[in-house]
Amino acid sequence: MNKMISLVIPIRNEEFYIKDCIESIINFDYPKKFLEVIFIDGKSDDATLKILGHYVERFPYIKILENNKKVTPVALNIGIREAVGDYICRLDVHAVYPSNYLSNLLEWSQRLDADNVGAICITGIKSNTNTAKSIQFIMSDKFGVGNSLFRVGVKIPVEVDTVPFGFYKKEVFDKIGFYDERLIRTQDLEINKRLKEKNGKIYLIPSVKFIYFPRENYKEFFQNRFETGRWVILSLFIANNFKNIAIRHLIPLLFVLSLILSFVFGFIYAEFFYLFLFIILTYSLTLFLRVLFIKKNMFLALNILLAYFVLHFSYGIGSLKGALEIFTKGKK
Repeated sequence: MNKMISLVIPIRNEEFYIKDCIESIINFDYPKKFLEVIFIDGKSDDATLKILGHYVERFPYIKILENNKKVTPVALNIGIREAVGDYICRLDVHAVYPSNYLSNLLEWSQRLDADNVGAICITGIKSNTNTAKSIQFIMSDKFGVGNSLFRVGVKIPVEVDTVPFGFYKKEVFDKIGFYDERLIRTQDLEINKRLKEKNGKIYLIPSVKFIYFPRENYKEFFQNRFETGRWVILSLFIANNFKNIAIRHLIPLLFVLSLILSFVFGFIYAEFFYLFLFIILTYSLTLFLRVLFIKKNMFLALNILLAYFVLHFSYGIGSLKGALEIFTKGKK
């Protein structure tokens, strides 16, 4: 028996990604009479709404709502409150989805009696540059994303703490509340932790996959990872819950701190400067040789090493800034 499914999709200035995302959605094999697609726009000032408008005219199950506050958790809550579905599927416009995406998630949700199920995230690229290829590699590698199961994959459905862009029973939000609108980032992580604390069941389904497109130049990639690292730390204080993050989220912060402290103390004690050199050289040489062994291409290996630097340092420095903000500004 088909259930009504509501797709909730925050957008803001997504002209580069939105067409491919919508095309994948309208190709879903799920019956359209049981589907509504809600885009929540945060005051886009590029061609996003123009592109989206062409689809709204053709497909009555697609609608656009406004998000005057421009931040993701507010958009999600607007969409969820508007949704009429028995299930809420939170999607991201930086991704494309297979035609059986919804039907498979619904099947697994019902089979496992799960409160939330999610798919494996495959990192894709839209351009063929070495930078894009390097970012694609590190965002699919354990040395880049740690033990993030939805990125590195699993072999069988497993119960997890969080999934990307979850497929929720609508009743979940009646039980645990809506997204925390104070969290500009990491709101998915926080709401899933809250669901687990209420004995909710969250499963990662390996047979269901989608392709996600990260930023493909180092400037935007650095900014994105910096803000994610910053908000991982801020969310601990704002949500007052140290269960919101895993150890892997803190490793870049510890790495950056070890480099900063060993370098600074190196001006006082030479041993600390040698420690600084040991850390940075061991890090660089280990990653470079590992990538060279996999790719057999020295130039690409150097590019990927640079991508690792950008990822780990941006995330770590962002986390450090978040920690400093907590100490200097408090909840304000």
